[in-house]
Amino acid sequence: MKIVAIVGQKGGPGKTTMAENLAVEAAAAGQHVVLVDLDPQASAAQWADRREASAAELHVEVQSAHVARLAQVLQVAQRAGVQLAILDTPGRAADAAIAAARAADLVLCPFRPSIVDLETVGAVRDLLTTAGNPRTLAVINAAPSRGGRHTEAEQALTEQGFEVAPVVWGQRNAFGDAPNAGLAAREFEPGGKAAAEALELYRFTTKLLNQ
Repeated sequence: MKIVAIVGQKGGPGKTTMAENLAVEAAAAGQHVVLVDLDPQASAAQWADRREASAAELHVEVQSAHVARLAQVLQVAQRAGVQLAILDTPGRAADAAIAAARAADLVLCPFRPSIVDLETVGAVRDLLTTAGNPRTLAVINAAPSRGGRHTEAEQALTEQGFEVAPVVWGQRNAFGDAPNAGLAAREFEPGGKAAAEALELYRFTTKLLNQ
C-alpha cells in the first residue's frame, strides 16, 4: 500500500480538494483507494456524504479518523487490500500533519501563488524536518490564468528547498463547484481543464510512488 499525505500550515490552499480529486482519479484508474480525513472539521467526510447522495459511480472510501488512530486505520486498510491511502490533514494542526508526513511515502504541499500562502513556507519546512524529511512535492494551486505569479511562486518555493511539481492547477470553477455535489472535477466537468490537471497530477504522483 502506498500512502500520500496532503500537508500545509493554513486553511485554504486546497488540501481537501486535492485529496478528493486524487482519490477519484485513483478510483477511475482501478485502484482500491481510501481517503483518511484527519481534519476535525471533517470536510472530506462530508464530501463523501454528499457523494453518496449524488450516486456517484466511482467508489471512494472515506474514513474520518483522529490522528491518534492513524496507525491503526492504515493497518486495517492494508489488510483490506487498499492500494492507495490519501491522508487529508487540517491546517494549523502540526501534530496531525507531522504524523501524516511520517507515515507517507510522498507528501504533497499545495500552495496558492499568493504572499499569504508563501509566508507559510518556512513553517511547512520546519514541520517536514520534524517529520524526518519525507519525499515532498510542492504543488502550485489556483494559479491565475494571466500573469506570471505561478512562475514567481515556483521560484520562491525552489529557493526554500522544495521540489516543485511540473503540474500546475489553475484557478478553475470546477475545483470549487464539484464538491458541492460530492464530486471531483472529472465527474463534474469531464474533459475540462480542471479534470485534465487532476489527472496529470495523479499520473505524476503515481510515477513518483512507483520509482
